[in-house]
Amino acid sequence: MNKIKTHSDYLKSVFRHKVLIHFFRIFLAVFFVSAWEICAEKGIIDSFIFSSPKRIVKCFIELTKNGFLIRHVWKTIYETLICFIFVMIAAITAAVLMWLNRNIFKVAEPFLVLLNSLPKSALAPVLIVWLGNNTKTVIIAAVSVAVFGAMLSIYTSFTETDKEKIKLIRTLGGKKRHILFYLIFPSSLPTIVNAMKVNLGLSLVGVIIGEFLAAKEGLGYLIIYGSQVFKMDWVLLSIVLLSILSIILYIIIGIFEKRTSGR
Repeated sequence: MNKIKTHSDYLKSVFRHKVLIHFFRIFLAVFFVSAWEICAEKGIIDSFIFSSPKRIVKCFIELTKNGFLIRHVWKTIYETLICFIFVMIAAITAAVLMWLNRNIFKVAEPFLVLLNSLPKSALAPVLIVWLGNNTKTVIIAAVSVAVFGAMLSIYTSFTETDKEKIKLIRTLGGKKRHILFYLIFPSSLPTIVNAMKVNLGLSLVGVIIGEFLAAKEGLGYLIIYGSQVFKMDWVLLSIVLLSILSIILYIIIGIFEKRTSGR
């Protein structure tokens, strides 16, 4: 009876803790938005420069009426998803090839490290000259932000698989493909999911950088255009939408992680 009561108390304690955490998150968000609005209304801050929640909501309604904002949001989502899918496919494929043939990794390692550490914003002007001012340039610039680090992290996860288990499969007559599909992939799944979380965010960052420099549509373009013509409501609305988009994408990956881990 005591054990049951203790376990029940523990579950209640965990639940209360979660509720408290969510409460403070909501409280901080509401407090920040309220303070921002009050400061703008009272003239403590210049609403023309800093905007205000009320102005942002009004701007959202106005830009949504004719589909203008939806077109730009969809453009950023489309480019981010294309970039993310390409990054994950390229990273996993490269990691598999490097695992299958260690010499490929030995040759590629310094180049991957170099390309991963290179400031990607420096590549954008070059890509514009080579490829033009279009969606393809934005996607390639975004891919370059995430793909090289993803290759290295997934390959490292492959190489850290339990060596004794690999020996066991080989002893039982297993080939490299058996080791790859029945041991390497399952044991590296947490790392791959974590890479998905990181690369989804990096893909969005890369797309915004690309849209800053080489786009005529997208939230990144709205931020740059709005700042140039002093439409700060546009700028801050785009930033708010990017934040919401990031949260939604992160939640989707979190759901996928729970499904794959069986939790």
